[in-house]
Amino acid sequence: MVRSAGIPDAIHLEVGEPNVDTPAHIRQAAVEAIHGGYTRYTHNLGLLSLREAIVRFLNRRYGLDLEVGQIVVTSGAVTALAVSLLVLVEPGEEVLIPDPSWPDYEQKVLIQGAIPRRYELKPEYEFLPIISELEGLVTRKTKAILINSPGNPTGAVFDEGTIKEILAFASGHDLYVISDEVYDLIVFEGKHLCPMSYDDEGRVVSIFGVSKNYAMTGWRIGYAVAPVRIAKVMEKAIEPLISCASAISQKAAEAAYSGPQDFVEEMRKIYKDRRDRVFDIFTNAKVKAFKPKGTFYMLVDLSEAGLPPGEIALRLLEEEGVAVAPGNTFGPSCQRMIRISLATEDANLIEGTHRVCRFIERHRLH
Repeated sequence: MVRSAGIPDAIHLEVGEPNVDTPAHIRQAAVEAIHGGYTRYTHNLGLLSLREAIVRFLNRRYGLDLEVGQIVVTSGAVTALAVSLLVLVEPGEEVLIPDPSWPDYEQKVLIQGAIPRRYELKPEYEFLPIISELEGLVTRKTKAILINSPGNPTGAVFDEGTIKEILAFASGHDLYVISDEVYDLIVFEGKHLCPMSYDDEGRVVSIFGVSKNYAMTGWRIGYAVAPVRIAKVMEKAIEPLISCASAISQKAAEAAYSGPQDFVEEMRKIYKDRRDRVFDIFTNAKVKAFKPKGTFYMLVDLSEAGLPPGEIALRLLEEEGVAVAPGNTFGPSCQRMIRISLATEDANLIEGTHRVCRFIERHRLH
């Protein structure tokens, strides 16, 4: 993104945030919060009214039986993830993380002083974890497995069988499951299933947020949903880290969960339409792309271009003026791929897709 800033007419397909404004009723809730005096510290766990709204929403949507003591509100889902690792994993212990995956997973494990061990998500298995391969990665130091569905950058959506297998695997090795579910409302095929629905041993900590679903990236509100015993320890960790999330942003998030959900469904349909159009363009150009079942990302295989992995994204930017996320950002398994974002204005997305196809055709090995 830094390099693309020097190209004024570049088409940006690398940005991982919605290209629309936060819904008006959410913004209005923030204005009312300011005038209503929500300008002070809140409880470490977050405003009670927000946590109650979250509990109602998740219980209704996923058939859970949560209580407010399980909700830990943080400054963005990234902080919820960091606090979860801080509480559950000791320095020197190991955490299984997906490959490919959001780069912050590895960084957060390393910052914790723990050791990331990657498990590969293969396209021929729809980017779902392979339990037999997970078994080969477990050591006496393994403490947790991190999963992500809907997945970034793969767009994979875990089915019930996959979730049950992961929980059985975790139970067999006495591991915690940290489940990143920040794209839970952006699903095109199937439906999002919350692993907590299948957890009767208190192993799962789920991470949610409002950034992607409600176009609230800059508001910085996320949260962890954890067994009460874990949430109580998180509460203590929140104080020296952030004290609490912004009270104004919390009231905005409360409006997101308590108010109309039309925006979410409208954007889901828009992303799905963009996905289908872009995938058709790649298919017609005989470019190998992987059709996501959720999120607003798509992985595209550029191995036919015959370029070194570290050059692909830069050459695409230099030759076609298209900025994309290089695959090696997400892990060794997709170093010859790129990730494009569907959260892009339609005309730019379609033009950028055609330029990617043109780039591959020009460099395609014959």
